[in-house]
Amino acid sequence: MTREADLYPPIKALLERQGYEVKGEVGAADVVARRGDEDPVIVELKLRFSLSLFHQAIARQAITDLVYIAVPKPKGKQARRMLKDNLSLCRRLGLGLITVLPDGRAEVQCDPGPYAPRKSKVRTQRLLREFDRLRGDPNSGGATRSGIVTAYRQDALACAEYLAEHGPSKGAAVALATGILRATTLMRDNHYGWFEKIALGVYQISEKGQRERLRWRAEASDAETNAMPEGVRTQVTE
Repeated sequence: MTREADLYPPIKALLERQGYEVKGEVGAADVVARRGDEDPVIVELKLRFSLSLFHQAIARQAITDLVYIAVPKPKGKQARRMLKDNLSLCRRLGLGLITVLPDGRAEVQCDPGPYAPRKSKVRTQRLLREFDRLRGDPNSGGATRSGIVTAYRQDALACAEYLAEHGPSKGAAVALATGILRATTLMRDNHYGWFEKIALGVYQISEKGQRERLRWRAEASDAETNAMPEGVRTQVTE
């Protein structure tokens, strides 16, 4: 489909099957449908999801609660995620969503209606647990995920720092000194490749661990400096 007008016949047929009288380009609306004395249905047509499409649909809600957006069904690697994300947005905004397939079939993904978000206790607890486990405030909001300091990474760095200073050590000794109860498991799992097992329950820092330890220490120092007021930052760098 190369034109918004290509979406009109499938949308019109879908609504007419439900008993609506349908007309295109009525006032500012792409599609308007009426059935008896019911509130009108408005459908905004676009070739792809966009912010302007949602803006238009929200503006139509001043006329009726029955507002849909219609787009060709996304295809490609990210199609499922794109559809899922925009479907969620439609539900939050009280909009309906219709997708049109290449063969001309129109599918209603959701109808307009009030949105009642479901809270996930598991996700809430996971978020708060990570918040409580983070030591200090090591990340700037909006940082890329690859550079994020998680509580797990903080624990791994603490274990690496201990081994760099004290040499090969038993996991229990690392746990006792750092306060990280899962130190043995963390070093055994070796998620980052920072540790080497040299005997039963005894670990040492790997060459990669040494490099990463120094890199993260330098980045943490730079972050602290950049967070300082300009005058203080100048004094430190001088």
